[in-house]
Amino acid sequence: MHIESINNASMKHFKRHKDYGFFDQDIRLSKLSQLGDPLEKLNAGVDFELFRKMLETNISKLAKGPGGRPPYDYVLMFKILILQRYYNLSDDQVEYQINDRMSFMRFLELTIADDIPDSRTVWAFREQLADLGLVEQLFGVFLGELERLNLIVNEGKIIDASFVEVPRQRNNKQENQSIKAGEIPASIKENPNRKAQKDTDARWTKKNNVNYFGYKNHVKGDAKSKLITKYMVTDASVHDSQATDVLLDEKDKGEPFYADSAYTGEPQEKIIEKKGMVNRVCEKGYRNKPLTEEQKANNTDKSRVRSRVEHIFGSMENSMDGMYLYNIGIKRITAVVGLMNLTYNMFRKLQLQPV
Repeated sequence: MHIESINNASMKHFKRHKDYGFFDQDIRLSKLSQLGDPLEKLNAGVDFELFRKMLETNISKLAKGPGGRPPYDYVLMFKILILQRYYNLSDDQVEYQINDRMSFMRFLELTIADDIPDSRTVWAFREQLADLGLVEQLFGVFLGELERLNLIVNEGKIIDASFVEVPRQRNNKQENQSIKAGEIPASIKENPNRKAQKDTDARWTKKNNVNYFGYKNHVKGDAKSKLITKYMVTDASVHDSQATDVLLDEKDKGEPFYADSAYTGEPQEKIIEKKGMVNRVCEKGYRNKPLTEEQKANNTDKSRVRSRVEHIFGSMENSMDGMYLYNIGIKRITAVVGLMNLTYNMFRKLQLQPV
């Protein structure tokens, strides 16, 4: 009797919901639109077909052997990586969320009947991009689109760096010494399972008495639009100023260059002069040689522009929750940070050109 009651209840529940269909789904999606679905706006404001040619030209289209399933659409896979970076999701999480969330499915143009890539497929696709060094090229494709739309103003450039932390390693003293010397300890090298879980590229550093372990995302931003125009990834121990020569281009010639006092000193001045830029770096006071009132006033003026770079890192840290990653090794981190910078630029474009 008890089982029959349960079955009757289940049938009543089924009858209440059996007529739900595409109309009800449209109502729910419409509600999401009214609430301001950021992914719907991203689809409307970014033409993802821009990336198809580069993806299809560079990534192997071989199936998984005779009779194997053909690869998923590359633009679809790329959009999944953008989803990951905007919400900072693991491969397992992004697979689950695509299956679970209507907004994700709409963004990817998938229906409930479509086959959805699993976490292993997402991992493999990202590995291909990292191995081929494609992320920087994809970043360049979108930068070209931003330039075509005249969103890069070129009235000044800002450089700064932010920590990208990764899980802290538990190594013994001897292993840490070997890693610091640029070597992989035998205890790690000879154990494939342990080696796969050890990040021997990440480094420790200290700033304002706080210890950090991981990497740095060095960016050059357009001072007016706050769009990232170039980036460089290093381990965390590399001083911010060491990226200046790489990030500044000859095409920046004539523009003001803004940065904080970490970018002062004769070597930096020579680089800025070589690039033909106007030095607007904040000055630094020294023991027995404090800043004058005039220098302080100049620094205040410079900081009004320089501080705009904090919008970039603030968006990544707060809106994208992206300053802590679980990937291992500088090659993978460079690819993921590049995707993070690209995702930031996409959403920044929506702010500059609302849809």
